[in-house]
Amino acid sequence: MQQSTQGKTGVLLVNLGTPDSTNTSDVRKYLREFLMDKRVIDIPFITRWLLVNLIIAPFRAPKSAAEYKKLWVERGSPLKFYGEDVTEMLRSRLSDEYVVAFGMRYQSPSIKSALEELLAKNVSKIIVIPLFPQYASASTGSVQDKVMEIVKDWEIIPNISFVSNFVEEPGFYKTFAALGRKYLEKQSYDHVIFSFHGLPERQIKKGSVDNYCQLGKCCNTYHSKNRYCYRAQCFLTARLIAKELNLSENDYTVTFQSRLGNDPWIKPYTDIVLKDLAKEGKHSVLAFSPAFVADCLETTVEVGETFKEDFIEAGGKQWDLVESLNDEEAWVETLKTIVLKN
Repeated sequence: MQQSTQGKTGVLLVNLGTPDSTNTSDVRKYLREFLMDKRVIDIPFITRWLLVNLIIAPFRAPKSAAEYKKLWVERGSPLKFYGEDVTEMLRSRLSDEYVVAFGMRYQSPSIKSALEELLAKNVSKIIVIPLFPQYASASTGSVQDKVMEIVKDWEIIPNISFVSNFVEEPGFYKTFAALGRKYLEKQSYDHVIFSFHGLPERQIKKGSVDNYCQLGKCCNTYHSKNRYCYRAQCFLTARLIAKELNLSENDYTVTFQSRLGNDPWIKPYTDIVLKDLAKEGKHSVLAFSPAFVADCLETTVEVGETFKEDFIEAGGKQWDLVESLNDEEAWVETLKTIVLKN
């Protein structure tokens, strides 16, 4: 009987990254690696280097360190330990034919160390799953770029496939809807906000097919020409979750947060919309942050705390944040489904 030459399949889960600690020096190190990525700040290298190393990292690191302290728990950063937990949970749900590793695009554990872990198991194929529901060059694209940069130096490169997004995966949006339903069953809210991480408008336009993207109503439908438009994917995500929750178009608003610098970012901006809602008499808001699958600085602190303070200061009464997918069983099952589909 001929022995099979088929090796195991490697699964690489990748999330954005986090500082090693809340010390200002570690936060500064993280910011430098993150913001020096040419896909994150897409300007010429010299200008980017001067901006990041002489302005952003030195002056922003102390403030960011203070924000990370609000997020940090005994196990460290939720983005990291939930990634490790989900990796272990996924391992237990897949057969022995699979090897699962976890890496971060920035800092540790690195993508390089995770890939070496898979290589050591003699895998014949690697499925790369960036843990970003919506594709963007600055997130998913950067992970893909980094993986290819690393494996190009390998003597033997196994088959590699990338999952570019999973916004239409039912388990993804249904799990978010289930988490939100727990809040909606306890009380009624005047409005729902789906707050996604923002991007500079120029990055959307650079990836536009036939100049289709106009950053407006074109995002209200999703098809072949805008399937990789980050803004269109965000609107689709909100529509899918809203449908599960029986929300009408008037019940919710899609917004974008975390803008940096003076260039125009995709709109509408969360920090402006929430003030308008308070002025309109919408005093109770339920917020989702479905660009992230794990609690992090942008969800727990920015949406959960900062925006809550801004909303109440503007006249609002109640602002609740739906937690991320974290280590939900249904989310791990969704990852298993994505692996088996690939």
